Amino acid sequence: MARKALEDKKAEQVVVLDVRKVSTVTDYFVICTGNNGPHIRAMGEEVGYQLKQQGISCFHKAGTAESEWVVVDYIDVVVHIFSAQTREYYALEELWKDAPLVEDAATT
Repeated sequence: MARKALEDKKAEQVVVLDVRKVSTVTDYFVICTGNNGPHIRAMGEEVGYQLKQQGISCFHKAGTAESEWVVVDYIDVVVHIFSAQTREYYALEELWKDAPLVEDAATT
């Protein structure tokens, strides 16, 4: 659901990592890139809206579009929305390289 909401808002390079075997914090990371502050904001809002429609509430949200990174925590799924530069800097895919990619969009 989060992946689809991001893709509907034209997120770039959407990646879903299954971190269940390498982290006790969450089950999945959804990572994507936005073009600019308004795009990052719109994606964060769309994820929140779509998941709320499914009865899934946000546990915690941090960051702002202006900071070039928004993270939205849904306990089992944590969504990271970055600018390209910030995504490269934090390199979450490299940090969690032992986590397999999830190809099935229905999972997240």
